Amino acid sequence: MSTPADPAAHPAEARPAARPADTDDPLARERSHLSASRAALRAMRADVESLDIRDVTANWVNAEVLAHQIDERIKALADLSDTPLFFGRLDYLHAPGAEQAEGAGGERFYIGRRHVHDADGDPMVIDWRAPVSQPFYRASKKDPMDVGLRRRFGYTGGDLTAYEDEHLSDPAEPSGAATASKLLQQEIERPRVGPMRDIVATIQPEQDEIVRSGLGGTVCVQGGPGTGKTAVGLHRVAYLLYAHRERLARTGTLVIGPNKSFLHYIEQVLPALGELTVRQATVDDLVAHVEVRGTDEAPAAIVKGDARMAQVLRGAVYAHVTMPTEPVVVVRGSRRWRVPAYELEGLVRELLDRGIRYGAAREALPQRIAHAVLVQMERAGEAPDDRVQDAVARNAAVKAAVKAIWPAVDPAKLVLRLLTDADFLAAHAEGILTEEEQKTILWARPVRSVRSAKWSAADAVLIDEAADLVERTHSLGHVVLDEAQDLSPMQYRAVGRRCSTGSATVLGDLAQGTTPWATRTWEEALAHLGKSEGVVEELTAGFRVPTDVITYASRLLPHIAPGLTPVASVRENPGFFEIRPAGADAAGDADVVAACEELLRNEGSIGLIAADARVPALAEALTAAGLTYLSPGEETTAETRLTLVPASLAKGLEYDYVVLDEPQAVVDGEPDERTGLRRLYVALTRAVSGLIVTHRAALPPQLA
Repeated sequence: MSTPADPAAHPAEARPAARPADTDDPLARERSHLSASRAALRAMRADVESLDIRDVTANWVNAEVLAHQIDERIKALADLSDTPLFFGRLDYLHAPGAEQAEGAGGERFYIGRRHVHDADGDPMVIDWRAPVSQPFYRASKKDPMDVGLRRRFGYTGGDLTAYEDEHLSDPAEPSGAATASKLLQQEIERPRVGPMRDIVATIQPEQDEIVRSGLGGTVCVQGGPGTGKTAVGLHRVAYLLYAHRERLARTGTLVIGPNKSFLHYIEQVLPALGELTVRQATVDDLVAHVEVRGTDEAPAAIVKGDARMAQVLRGAVYAHVTMPTEPVVVVRGSRRWRVPAYELEGLVRELLDRGIRYGAAREALPQRIAHAVLVQMERAGEAPDDRVQDAVARNAAVKAAVKAIWPAVDPAKLVLRLLTDADFLAAHAEGILTEEEQKTILWARPVRSVRSAKWSAADAVLIDEAADLVERTHSLGHVVLDEAQDLSPMQYRAVGRRCSTGSATVLGDLAQGTTPWATRTWEEALAHLGKSEGVVEELTAGFRVPTDVITYASRLLPHIAPGLTPVASVRENPGFFEIRPAGADAAGDADVVAACEELLRNEGSIGLIAADARVPALAEALTAAGLTYLSPGEETTAETRLTLVPASLAKGLEYDYVVLDEPQAVVDGEPDERTGLRRLYVALTRAVSGLIVTHRAALPPQLA
């Protein structure tokens, strides 16, 4: 693996960390190194804060840019007191050589979230993304990768309190130590209060392979609940920014999530790794050309989300081009220059055949006409230059001809006409959509203007498609698309436009698709995204959901996603799991509240998940019992650890303990049974340590 092009990856990264003060207590030595590393990080930040740029910039623009870069660097060097600065240590066996340039005899490297060096530039903590850190995640007894000792550290808050050693090259030590690591298990099972945290201390070999895959390729990760696919996607962004910082600084990166609550939950992961430049958005944010104030019935949304709509839109856009029937006559001084209709038609057909964007072709046409005039001028003995061509292109006759032949197209007005003019839709959907499908998407009432229209989310995606036909959408260097299984083909196209010249990381679980247009196969999804060459990887080892919980939830898989491999929990703790019948009416709500009160006696966050229709009644019951609660997206605190979660918003979230209210109501809240069972599968798999299922109605038979 080549050395990343990053300022932190200077040659000092191949030198060992300074050894802590000599003492007989190994834990004291490690604490001493932690203290020294924190002091070094503070010194690094102080150095940046002390920079004086008053006399080094040419103008105020450069000064503003440099000041912003310095401010970002200061933020990236923040020492988070509750976040361990390093979480592991590698002791290599051999000195650098032709075959082992990464390791060194007796050398020691501390692995952490960011690079830290001392006053002499020698590294005290190595960035987890550096090549020398890779064996921390991949080395094993079978392939020790020249590592003699791998040490993991345990923390309480920000205090180093324990360590655990694996002697990878010692034949006397039994194999399988890594999977039995107590500290690793404790880190995975540590209570979750607040937003999602990074997993740099617990990345597994199969996850690391995905994280470190190259920038040029698109990777699709199929992962069941608790397999860490979201964290893998975020850590891949962090790795790519480390390895290809200059390139991605120019092209940009983007993380796309299903909703604002989810984005709020994950928003602190990348900053904790020192990455502050990654934008986060939902698909609705990306296509926000109009205000969305309406909703579609499922049949209409399915048709509007179908990839065939791209054909309809393309035909409707280019139908505005009209072949010329009259010549263009350009008057310059006493001379008249005539471009006949057949020559104009040739210019128009050439632009159409090239397949360039509608707007770009419209801008090119006047220059093509002007060039035809200049050819005539040269034949007549004149010597026109580029200024003459530009003047001809701006001639009133040329402008009038272009307006008639290739008129401007407003994407929103075009989509509005398709949805309100049955004849216009039929003309461009013939042979693509059936008559019934056309009727399904037509609006029942006429609309006066784009502004007064009650656009739906699917309509906004259509407008985005039309806008791209007119003007090319800006492409980013890398896009992470999470919970991708719920996107329609047209939404995939909208995301694909944002990385048409870049790459993508697609994350999802086919079993958790809860929209009527949910993805059937990842191969189809990648094709709609424009990344058919993408590689599909599957994560099946579960690190978050307890064994008993995931085993129970997996009973639904044959009914919602036959063929998918069930998640196998690797956690030693089976977790707390109980199914409780609840009383009728108000007594049943009281039983739900009692279950929440019971779980609140434990450390960590609690999620009360219920069918959307049940949320108001449960909110009233919680308030009556004096229990304060949050809504999804609001950050839990030590004082308020209970969140009331509508089942429709539970996807992607996790809580230490979950109370799931009325499973059958969750199923019944969806338009069809399969979607309802998928929603239930999501709700059942949000718990990290324990789950209580309460029910008055009979449980769905698929759980039997």
